[in-house]
Amino acid sequence: MAKVTKAVILTAGFGTRFLPITKSIPKEMLPVVDKPIIQFVVEELVEAGIKDIIFIVSPYKQAIRDYFSPHPTLEAILKKSGKENEFSEVKKISTLANFSFICQKQTRGTGDAILTARAFVGNKPFLVLFGDDFIVAKPSRTKQLIEAFEKYQASVLGSIETKNPEDGARYGFVVGQLVSRGIFKIERLVEKPGVGKAPSSLAVVSGYVFTPEIFAALKKAQKKIGTKRELHYIDGLNILQKVQPIYALKFQNARYYDTGNKLGYLKTVVEFGLKNKDFGVEFRKFLQKLTRK
Repeated sequence: MAKVTKAVILTAGFGTRFLPITKSIPKEMLPVVDKPIIQFVVEELVEAGIKDIIFIVSPYKQAIRDYFSPHPTLEAILKKSGKENEFSEVKKISTLANFSFICQKQTRGTGDAILTARAFVGNKPFLVLFGDDFIVAKPSRTKQLIEAFEKYQASVLGSIETKNPEDGARYGFVVGQLVSRGIFKIERLVEKPGVGKAPSSLAVVSGYVFTPEIFAALKKAQKKIGTKRELHYIDGLNILQKVQPIYALKFQNARYYDTGNKLGYLKTVVEFGLKNKDFGVEFRKFLQKLTRK
């Protein structure tokens, strides 16, 4: 039985929805209290047993590489000043997993980004996550995806249920047949059908397991599309579906944090601020006072 041991995190986008701050700071590095968004993604993978993680980055996202690399000078200063907790926190970041970085020189879509990871992945199934959103679930999103893959030995797309008409312009949607609890065999994939035009209530969100056959399918789609538009991962899946089944997993016991847009990001920061053990109570009092004005 094939095992999932590697993960690819897509981070090469320009983050235009957050300009001008993302001109110099990657949106994946925006803080949720004291931790960047992308660290939530990495820690989830590590908790699920993934040891090898590759970041697909653009030439303008050196900050991500720096963050997950050792910082001997800072570590020495923290150690010397007796800040043991801070030293441990900084030290562990670079040792969470085996990190690699591949530069996508031009942002040509998610499908092109996945293709750049082919040499790293090899002929094995692999996870794909985005670096600008995350899901908190029990068991974790990654564990649920791996469990579904191990059961069906096929590509699995993570999804959530939504009946918001606006989401038709934000997510891809799947139409499929329920085969077990929370698992659908996909019959049709539609990328961002438009407001009020979703063909189902099952929206595809960040978190997938792909079989290695996705690379040949993406190459085939790339030849067909040429330079007309960006290559999306769904282009490859629509081809792959003709030769092997693809499944959608509706995440169980899950909370999706769409930190890739401003309002979703602000909601996430407030929620995690309220949960903070050091100042959550005081922060709640502040918000209550603020909303009474």
